[in-house]
Amino acid sequence: MHMVPGYLQDKNIVIIGGTTGLGLSATKAFVRAGAKLVVIGLDEESCKSTAGHFGDEVVVIQMDATNPDAADIAIKTCISKFGKFSGLYHVAGGSGRKFGDGPLHELTLEGWNKTFELNLSSMMLSNQRAVKQFLEDGNGGSILNMGSVLSYAPAPAYFTTHAYTACKSAILGYTKAVAAYYAPQNIRFNVIMPGLVETPMAQRAVGNEAIIQFIKTKQPLDGGRIGKASDLDGLACYFMSDYGSFVTGQAVAVDGGWSVSEGQINS
Repeated sequence: MHMVPGYLQDKNIVIIGGTTGLGLSATKAFVRAGAKLVVIGLDEESCKSTAGHFGDEVVVIQMDATNPDAADIAIKTCISKFGKFSGLYHVAGGSGRKFGDGPLHELTLEGWNKTFELNLSSMMLSNQRAVKQFLEDGNGGSILNMGSVLSYAPAPAYFTTHAYTACKSAILGYTKAVAAYYAPQNIRFNVIMPGLVETPMAQRAVGNEAIIQFIKTKQPLDGGRIGKASDLDGLACYFMSDYGSFVTGQAVAVDGGWSVSEGQINS
């Protein structure tokens, strides 16, 4: 997609998890729309690649999103580099399958704890630091979190990481609660909930022909396809912009129809 230049003019945004997948696509869209960014990324290669792609409008910091200092460093950098902090987009997270996430009867305690640390604790930490900054500055701001349609629309034939689903469900209730609490301070919290999108995390599904056939009927929009990272960018830009200044506590699915479609399983 091509965002209108100036849509995010004068917005200085921190993206946690902004060097790969959904976050990298948002980084590109936000810059095209006029924003200045500080981006946290996990691996060295993607951080170097992202830093080399942009000029002075993007600062890239290599850190683990689960590090309690990550958001603090990013927000301080944003203020020192660009003069103010306008918004936070927390994208970082991912599958806990390699730690032991899976169906409940197979789920390990390590899988549960690691998945929550990756997807929920890291989000709480970044949101908390952003709120403290917004309260200190007194100007309000926007916080956008990454959810999933699995939080309320399961697909048990192919997607059975129950700790991950628990995390994404928790994000809904948590975001609504903090949105209600901080609305008088003009601090907005919202959630984007993607369906199956082609990202590094989705490689297991993308490489499975049965899942691809299922997605053709589960996400029937645009011919029935896996989502592209850029499909989320327009909504992310909206929530970060002044156009979204009267919207808080909302969870919006970008899922190609996942949440309203039955999905056909070929047995």
